[in-house]
Amino acid sequence: MHRDHPDTTQRLGVGALHELRQWPGLEVREIPDERSGNGCSVSGAYFAGSPAVLAVAASASMARRDFTALHELGHHLQQTMVELMDVLLDQPDGGATLEESACDAFAADILLPQPLADQHITAAGPTAGAAVALWRASNASRMATCVKASDRLPAPGHVLLIDSDGALAFAASHGLPPLRRGSDQSHVSVLRTALSGSGRTEGRGRLAYRDGILGDELYLQTAAMGGYLLAVAVTDLAPWRSFAPSARQAGPEPAEYTCAHCGEDFTSYAPACTRCESAPCPDCRHCGCDRKVSERQCASCFVVHPLAMFDGASSRCRDCD
Repeated sequence: MHRDHPDTTQRLGVGALHELRQWPGLEVREIPDERSGNGCSVSGAYFAGSPAVLAVAASASMARRDFTALHELGHHLQQTMVELMDVLLDQPDGGATLEESACDAFAADILLPQPLADQHITAAGPTAGAAVALWRASNASRMATCVKASDRLPAPGHVLLIDSDGALAFAASHGLPPLRRGSDQSHVSVLRTALSGSGRTEGRGRLAYRDGILGDELYLQTAAMGGYLLAVAVTDLAPWRSFAPSARQAGPEPAEYTCAHCGEDFTSYAPACTRCESAPCPDCRHCGCDRKVSERQCASCFVVHPLAMFDGASSRCRDCD
């Protein structure tokens, strides 16, 4: 971009729509909302051609229109620059997910330059209040602010924009699967409390993915954002807490075994033997390397048991005797 349009970054940051209307080979069109749905994370669309068309929803605020125009410019650059196209083609889904995220990040970086973001978001990561303060100090949209804040999350998580009904208006995700725009998140008690009060709250909750499937429990903090609710959600390292261990189920889990020496079933947290891949039996203290078990069928119940279930040469197991 800098090669073909030198010194343009600052002009795009001040007024993206105005600047892009001056670019040869591009046409900016403002269209109704219902014509902008093409899978983008914003209300806009990109149409390749000569000229290429950047379509932007006319009903949005000026800040949101600038963010949308820059997002669609990102699509234009990715689909006309060979080096970017190659990166996308290497992705499992053909680059669809990466392209959307990259377009959001590109737009946010133009509208919220690094020095401004550094003034509000510390190295520990974004709090909800800091993200809102960054938005108020700029001309950027709420969406652009969410994306910029998500880039600085210290752990996997999301920065969410929630409307007054508890529906997800926009989500910028980092290290976690993306959430669906429009999904109902009002079941999360932290968000419900914030929506019914001042907007400021924090706690834990599980966000809803497609078909109501709940994700991992996350730390959540919220703040009011001009008629919306901004929520920062992370798995751990929450910047607003002095101690925030992972909320995920990350502890050790026991493995199940059948002892090859005495035939007893058991579970164990102990490391497995590197040769037989069995932990020591808590009853006889043997692992599978000392295999001793042979079997005998009970003449009464006809179940095949290990020899430990029989007394001497008895043909009946201990359960039947």
